[in-house]
Parts: sequence; structure tokens; C-alpha cells
Amino acid sequence: MSYEFKSVDRFICGTVGEPGEREFYLQVRAGSALVSASLEKTQASTLAQRLEILCKQVAKEDATLVVDRVERDDAALESPVDKDFVIGAISIAWDDASKSVCVELFSMKEIEVEDEVADITMNLTLGQAKAFIARTNAVVNAGRVPCPFCSLPIDPRGHLCPRANGYRR
Repeated sequence: MSYEFKSVDRFICGTVGEPGEREFYLQVRAGSALVSASLEKTQASTLAQRLEILCKQVAKEDATLVVDRVERDDAALESPVDKDFVIGAISIAWDDASKSVCVELFSMKEIEVEDEVADITMNLTLGQAKAFIARTNAVVNAGRVPCPFCSLPIDPRGHLCPRANGYRR
């Protein structure tokens, strides 16, 4: 199934579950249409990093470009969170004609439903992209606290620290 949005009302990254067992989702809302796609934490983090690079490059090349001010959306994912597909590949580009960021999300081929490839194509304003970056960075960094010795995440029950020779921290 393919979804195409010329403009979106909401594009966010969020999680379901406890730290250490969180499942990451991207949700797109355009009017009454809502699409939820799951992805890996590293994919979410990389998408935010690449969007930030793109936004800086666009602002550097076109100083006359006006960036709309969009507040960071800190609301929860819209319920129920139904996984429409699992994101495999992500594409981002700047559309100079519409002055918007084009984001394409493609499903993993192994998880196709009835031999159908799912994808989402959407256009974001620079303000929406910057708000997405801020929220995604906050969501990614809200996980488990890193161990001060080995930098691995500490579970609420503690963890076996390799630098402490296997002693619990």
C-alpha cells in the first residue's frame, strides 16, 4: 500500500514500551489519515541527523528562505498504535520547486503483505523537519542511562559490567 501526502499535519517519532524494550514508531497524520510504521532506534537517530544536515545545507545555500516556526510536538503517539509496516529504507531530498523536504519511507521486503510493498511519501516544511529533529533526538536519548565505566546501557535491575570483570553495577 502506498501513501502520498503533499502536506502533513503531524510527523513524529515515538516509542511504545519500557526503556530497554522500546519499539520505535514514526507516525504521519494528514487530515483523517494516520499511518504508523515501526523502525529501529538507529534508523530514527540517523534520520534526524540527516534531516539536520539537509536543513543546514538548504539554509546555507538559500539565505532568503523563510523557515516557518513549528513548536516541538511532545504529545504521545496517537492510539491505537497499529503497525502498518516495518521501515526498511529511508530517502530524504530537498524539493526546490515546492521549498519542502521530501521524505520517503519504504517497507522491508521480507515483511510484505500479500506481495505488496508499502511506502510513504510526504513533503515537510523546514519548520516541521526541525521540530521532528528536536523530538526524535529527545526520544532517542530518553532510553536507559549509560554505565559510567563501560558506557553500555544499565537496565533497571542493573547489568553485568565488562569493565568491572562481570560484577553487577
